Amino acid sequence: MKARGFDFEITARDGAARVGRLVTPHGVVETPAFMSVATFGAVRGVDAPELEALGAQILLANTYHLHERPGEALIAEQGGLHGFTGWRGPWLTDSGGYQVTSLADRMRLREEGITFSSPLDGKKRLLTPESVIAIQEALGPDIAMVLDECQPPVALPGGALDAKQSTSRVEAATERTLRWAQRSAGARKRADQAVFGIVQGGVSEGLRRRSARATAELGFDGYAHGGLGLGEERNERSDLISAVHAELPASAPRYLMGLGKPVDLLEGVACGVDLFDCVVPTRNARHGLLFTSRGLLAIRNARFKADSAPPDEDCDCPTCSRHSRAYLRHLIHTGEALGARLASVHNLRFYLRLLEEARRAIAEGRFEALRAEVAALAEERVS
Repeated sequence: MKARGFDFEITARDGAARVGRLVTPHGVVETPAFMSVATFGAVRGVDAPELEALGAQILLANTYHLHERPGEALIAEQGGLHGFTGWRGPWLTDSGGYQVTSLADRMRLREEGITFSSPLDGKKRLLTPESVIAIQEALGPDIAMVLDECQPPVALPGGALDAKQSTSRVEAATERTLRWAQRSAGARKRADQAVFGIVQGGVSEGLRRRSARATAELGFDGYAHGGLGLGEERNERSDLISAVHAELPASAPRYLMGLGKPVDLLEGVACGVDLFDCVVPTRNARHGLLFTSRGLLAIRNARFKADSAPPDEDCDCPTCSRHSRAYLRHLIHTGEALGARLASVHNLRFYLRLLEEARRAIAEGRFEALRAEVAALAEERVS
């Protein structure tokens, strides 16, 4: 089944990097795009009108967390995510598989699905490929994700990795993810909701290629890279992403899940990734770490106590337009909620503007220059 009202068109290329238009029932997303993370249906401390003003095009919510509370039935009664949250633009929902499998001792993984004890009330829950699709159809996002199994590397005492056990577990998880993807494809009922398949395979190029080929054969509307950002080197990750793209239909959107820092985003764009999400900008903001055009700004540092300059003189966000480093440092140090909110606004604008710049650079054939500039700032600290 192909989703009605969903389309993707490539409009410009610069090497493997590409600019596209992702058409959804609730609006067009210009890609490459960053999806702000709204786990419970809200980006922490930032409301829908502010997100629109910052340049957000699409938000990401988590199926598992919304299933736990307030429940998909209530959200459906309120008009789905669009009616319930007030964000009228496109939504994507993650399947929640990663969050459930991270419950460790509360979770049991079987072929049927994932059984777990709810952290809220201790009751047993079961997520299956079919139920995860049904939950997302009730939530009503424009894009839904299949249930997958992500197996991180197995650590030995002292921090080393057990290569043999890791390989065995990742191979089994990859095969199960493929079987679950087939069940997910068969469970679809909504014609107006796109569904993305997920490629797994750890750091094995062979496994990831096989996963990509088999997932593509199921004919999803788009494809995601899962199970990356778990310790592999950046160059290794780029090689794996490029290898997978060789196996996926070039006409479909590609999504790198849950990763990363600004340099990671541009490395993904260089490989042809179209969509990104990550909690880094808002999580770092709450700890007083701001991304700027001159590097990372640790606003808690004493040297900013009387600094009247804006956090980033080159930034057009409301925080930088109205407030000083000294004021923001004061708010963060005193635990004032406004401090985390203002820092989040800045970091989100930085990420969204970075991909706006990436789209322009690709269209003008100068993406490599932008990529090199951001890479040079990756380890810089604002003094």
